[in-house]
Amino acid sequence: MTSRPLDFLDLPTLFRYRGEAVSLDSTRWLTRGNPLGAAGFLSYFNPARHLYTAINQENGTTLLGSILHTNGDMFARLVYIAPSAQLSHPGLTPLIEHLAAEAGKWGAFHILAEIDEDSEAFTSLRTAGFSVYAWQRMWDVSHISSGDTDAGWIKTQSGDLPAIQSLHHQIVPLLLQPVEPTPRRVTGLVCSSDSKCYVNVTYGAQGIVLTPLIHPEATDVAERLSGLLAHLPDRRNRPVYLCMRSYQVWLESALEDLGGKPSERQAVMMKHLAHMVKDEQAVLAAKPAGVSIQPSQVSHIEPKK
Repeated sequence: MTSRPLDFLDLPTLFRYRGEAVSLDSTRWLTRGNPLGAAGFLSYFNPARHLYTAINQENGTTLLGSILHTNGDMFARLVYIAPSAQLSHPGLTPLIEHLAAEAGKWGAFHILAEIDEDSEAFTSLRTAGFSVYAWQRMWDVSHISSGDTDAGWIKTQSGDLPAIQSLHHQIVPLLLQPVEPTPRRVTGLVCSSDSKCYVNVTYGAQGIVLTPLIHPEATDVAERLSGLLAHLPDRRNRPVYLCMRSYQVWLESALEDLGGKPSERQAVMMKHLAHMVKDEQAVLAAKPAGVSIQPSQVSHIEPKK
């Protein structure tokens, strides 16, 4: 099957499969809703965004997939694949590889995808070169009662960024830090009493997703989590979800005690688009006159063939 970019003539096809999309980006799905819904149609044709959708049509079978890249990020994200009835189709792997090639043109170093571990699409992603680097659950915390708890959550300020970056490096395993980049801006809440708790907040019309960084030495974690919703600005009765990665799985017992509702476990998968090459001589040969270069083990990045 040959993949091609989506065009306006494919809008009826998108509409036909609007109920059969399989999310590969849980945060985007929970905050913005179904990417094949009416609200998402025009976004596929915005040339100012790195959002690319491909379609395969052959012998009466249609396959769809989409990938997203944010300017400045070193990674891209698979957004969805469809239809759900064709997740075991042999043409799905070439479609995913086609999307990966598009991300490479944008300069992404790797691609991320999130999928239920028992999904048929898991095999297609593995065949396309994706591997599991973490697990996660999306917890519905909309109905957790905050009571009278004052957990001390306050909106982040620009001066909080160094402490948040330090917390990130302490919690996210070293091997995962190239994949989960250090926060570059503050968009969430921190605990005013110490620097051991931070929650990134992602808003959307359909919901709100919280991504926590909570140090194992933090105290009164259950009380802080239960008080979080009371200090969440601009909630407007939207559902709230908390993304719990496997390296913070110890927090799940507190969420369970508080009445949170977990989703099925998801595999967080990654495909490398580039690899490092040690080539100090090539860099030295290209060095402009009068410019000094500090010693480094990595001299340049060569696209993977």
